[in-house]
Amino acid sequence: MKLSGLALGVGLLLGGTGLAQAADPVTLHFWVAWDPALPDAKIAQDGIARFEKLHPDIKIDVQDMSFGAMHDKLITAIAGGQPPDVSWGLSEWLGEMDRMGALADLTDAASTWPDRSAIYPSVLAGLTINGRLKALPHYLGIRGLLYHADMLAKAGITTPPTTWQELVDDAPKIHAATGKYAFGVANDSVRAPQELFTLMAQNDVTLAEPRTGGRFRNNWDTDTAQLQRMTEVLTLYQTMLAKGVIAPNATSWGWEEEDNNFALGQYAMVMDGSWMHLHEAQYPDSMRDVQIAPPPKLAHAATYFEINPIYVFKASPHPKEAFEFASYLDSKEYQSLARPTDSPREDVRGTDKWATGFAKLTPIGKTFPPIALGQVSRDMQEAIGRVLLRHQDPATVAAWLGRAINKDLRKSGELAAS
Repeated sequence: MKLSGLALGVGLLLGGTGLAQAADPVTLHFWVAWDPALPDAKIAQDGIARFEKLHPDIKIDVQDMSFGAMHDKLITAIAGGQPPDVSWGLSEWLGEMDRMGALADLTDAASTWPDRSAIYPSVLAGLTINGRLKALPHYLGIRGLLYHADMLAKAGITTPPTTWQELVDDAPKIHAATGKYAFGVANDSVRAPQELFTLMAQNDVTLAEPRTGGRFRNNWDTDTAQLQRMTEVLTLYQTMLAKGVIAPNATSWGWEEEDNNFALGQYAMVMDGSWMHLHEAQYPDSMRDVQIAPPPKLAHAATYFEINPIYVFKASPHPKEAFEFASYLDSKEYQSLARPTDSPREDVRGTDKWATGFAKLTPIGKTFPPIALGQVSRDMQEAIGRVLLRHQDPATVAAWLGRAINKDLRKSGELAAS
């Protein structure tokens, strides 16, 4: 009886002071979309292990999935009130998740964050909505033209194409000399709208015009010149397929096929990001000749500038620990190992071709408008499918896409009256 009483007394004492609960580690659920076969996945896992060693009171539970599956799973989890604590994601989801009220407001936590001054101010501004910071940056995914210099040389091409017409004209020379196609696309993945957005930006096509009150509208139905320029963009897709610039089966490629087939030298050029340096270790022979140039241009030079986010969710029962972990992913130690070529930190700057080649493209970078892009992205992907797989008239598809974007804006409550 005396022992039981003593044990009960100790238990009450610990419970009363909270010491028993403090001894239990907090588990943070972290969703990622890495490729386990690539080195960055191993680097990230080592970084997480390092974080857990530094923070023995925090454990990280990792779930890996594709970006496509992640978006739908996040939407379902948010609706059910059970999102992860921290997650990878795409910048296209920022407006959508903010409007759902799902994202933690990181403004106050970041105000005393020691590493804040190391992050590019424009990057933090890109993740800020109505003056409140709604995500931390993960990496900068600006897109460039990657090309196999040896394949172009075999075709007698001494410099990469500077316009899309030059690329189309080079394609038969490349195929005749190497037996390979000239260009790769990722039409069946989340990357497809990003590639389409680059071409739209190059041809002065605006996805959604800002209006008063934080609302937007697609104006292609009234701006016939802009509709014509969008038609030219979609016509380019059909031209590349009809003239054998892209492989016929490339119409169904995802980003994995796009990246891996380029790394293996199955085609000569691609619009891609600096993460392709990760394939050098896997395929040193076929990646040896890869060089970086600005994307070919239409009316003028432009490229997609992705400020890839790390999302922290408002529903997390451990907001302090979630911010601690998310900000660790932006530490100099972690970024130097995991993102040496595309870090959002000013003090992590690589010196190889991957870092310098993409950094030069920053001035022509363009970002998506801050609208809910979930369904808009899917409609952009469908527009590509309509012209490539169903061979529909580009002008008809352009008009359809403009209507679809306004329908999506209406559903999200963002459509301006005019």
